[in-house]
Amino acid sequence: MANISDLMGGEDRRIISTGNSELDKKIADGLPLESLTLIEGENDTGKSVLTQQIIWGAMKQGMSVDLFTTENTHKSFIKQMESMSLDISDYFSWGYLKIFPLHVVGFEWKKEEMAGILARLVSYIQQSKSQVIIVDSLTLFTEYAETDSILTFFTNCKSLVDEGKTILVTLHTYAFEEDTLVRIRSICDAHLNMKKALVGSKYVMVMEVIKVRGAHKTTGNVVSFEVHPGYGMKVIPMSFAKV
Repeated sequence: MANISDLMGGEDRRIISTGNSELDKKIADGLPLESLTLIEGENDTGKSVLTQQIIWGAMKQGMSVDLFTTENTHKSFIKQMESMSLDISDYFSWGYLKIFPLHVVGFEWKKEEMAGILARLVSYIQQSKSQVIIVDSLTLFTEYAETDSILTFFTNCKSLVDEGKTILVTLHTYAFEEDTLVRIRSICDAHLNMKKALVGSKYVMVMEVIKVRGAHKTTGNVVSFEVHPGYGMKVIPMSFAKV
């Protein structure tokens, strides 16, 4: 029988760390394993940076990761990680990280070719041996997929979570109708909202923890950070930031 510590997200709660202790503290020490996480925000608010940090944390914990990306190629992703002082080249070479670029230069997606791709993506995830799956980002699919198909994708991902997968999906808020977003958010176990804030004369990235299943005292937690080339993600005091 589960004790109260387990039920409330105690020390035994199984988590995936971001690899950044300051960031983890704001997400109840990390995201729960076997969960579906939504990371949403506008352009350049740090969605990809956060997923890269989570990939690093997963690698350091000995997990394998599949990344479906519309933002990068294999080469550009590895370089991006290196610029944050997160060298994943060995993990990639050993097959612990598999990268699937979804945005091919010179190829234009058409509705007919895109039809059913979300279903095929779910089918692949089900068969994959990787524990962690990241889709960065889902926005590309909104041009071609019907709302029902997108909601079905999230529902199917929830079923895969019950089978032991840990899935993270990023999306641009502007690309979805509010009603659709509300339904997507309700399906997900964790919801992180990314935005920008002004600190003095420069903008920084801000992450707000909307909800995390199995954790307590996290809702409304806010952390601000910036990314320094050669150093990586640096958390800064939120008191200085104006959203």
